[in-house]
Amino acid sequence: MAKERVIEIIKRKAKYEYHFLQELEAGIQLTGTEVKSVKAGNANLSDAYCMFKNGELYVKSMYIAPYDFGNVNNHEERRDRKLLLRKPELKKLEKKTKEKGFTVVPYRMYISERRKIKLEIILGQGKKSYDKRATIKDRENKRNLDRIKKANI
Repeated sequence: MAKERVIEIIKRKAKYEYHFLQELEAGIQLTGTEVKSVKAGNANLSDAYCMFKNGELYVKSMYIAPYDFGNVNNHEERRDRKLLLRKPELKKLEKKTKEKGFTVVPYRMYISERRKIKLEIILGQGKKSYDKRATIKDRENKRNLDRIKKANI
């Protein structure tokens, strides 16, 4: 059997914008053509955000490209998609997000070992501008150290 390609779609800007407080794995309710398109790697989380509606969590503005071989019943590209979590987890998240500064961020979409598409969501707190500058400085220092180590080897 051929080795399968690993599909992982990451919202890279999230680490720069938020302090990660808690990570959760959520299922996502998708249609057939959406699943095929995600497995082909045609999705984007850059504009996506999570919102509560009637006690349920939805991911909004997540882009999944139309499936190339789909017919007239192909999916909408940026529709609201329901996230599948247990009720106690949803209640805890909703309670936290009502506090000032906390938000739920879709961070990573991947295919699990059981071949299910999962979305890793983060309970995060927005960084201040000085925190963002510190993040950039730490990243640059790490790069410089790696260059020095590589030059010495």
